[in-house]
Amino acid sequence: MTGDALHLFEAERPHLTALAYRMLGERAAAEDVVQDAWLRWSAHAATVEAPRAWLRQVTTRLAVDALRRARARREHYVGPWLPEPIIAEVDEADGAARVALAEECHLALLWAMERLSPEDRAAFLLRRVFDADYAEIAAALGRSETACRQMVSRAAARLREVRPRFAPDQGAVRVALDRFAQAAMAQDHATVLAMLAPDVTAISDGGGKARAALRSLMGASEVAQVILAVAAKAGPAVPRWVQANGAPALAILDGGAEDVLYTLTLDPSGKIDWIYIMRNPDKLLNVVRA
Repeated sequence: MTGDALHLFEAERPHLTALAYRMLGERAAAEDVVQDAWLRWSAHAATVEAPRAWLRQVTTRLAVDALRRARARREHYVGPWLPEPIIAEVDEADGAARVALAEECHLALLWAMERLSPEDRAAFLLRRVFDADYAEIAAALGRSETACRQMVSRAAARLREVRPRFAPDQGAVRVALDRFAQAAMAQDHATVLAMLAPDVTAISDGGGKARAALRSLMGASEVAQVILAVAAKAGPAVPRWVQANGAPALAILDGGAEDVLYTLTLDPSGKIDWIYIMRNPDKLLNVVRA
């Protein structure tokens, strides 16, 4: 392999990792896919005419296969499975550390994409996130361009049905999360309940390694009851502000039993409609520092 081929792959690695992470919702799994793509590139680089498109197509195929295997494993996962967050420490001087891997990769969207087939997910991401043309998508998935258009349309319609709607102003998310956390710690039932949308969903992922609800919590009354009960038993550790996939989050990341990360989304009226609670210690290890 020539030095130019090596340089080209390394230049593309962040984009390939971002694609694989969006497909899998797991950072280590995404890096494994990109490593497999590297092995194929090292064997074929000399004969590839359009290297960037080729690398993206190979990474897509590998990620589709990896997602199928991951979903088979997740059938035995303890409790709800949530995507692994990309956590960045907040720099109060200039805002927050920005992480290329996490940009435009909301946790709520990753969670919603679990309802898509691997192929529909790949088609949607390639078109809507990576701006690939339909010829490239067809080559990556072994489908016709017409079929790929239908896949993207089907995926978009499905996501409109199931995903939470995102507040465009992340400042509003931070204000809401701060107020909600303070109300929960103060056992202010009225405020907690008033902040929740009637159809709110709260999901906690402990992976069988930390205490967490074994099913999704549905509706304002149930979510408020459980959140207040958990807050009443909270230990002395104080959560700090971080960013999770670019969104404000509160976290305890001390390497102990209390470790947790919270973030949320808001509906158009400003009420909380989705709460993400990560307790699985294996998914709280990677913190990118500014």
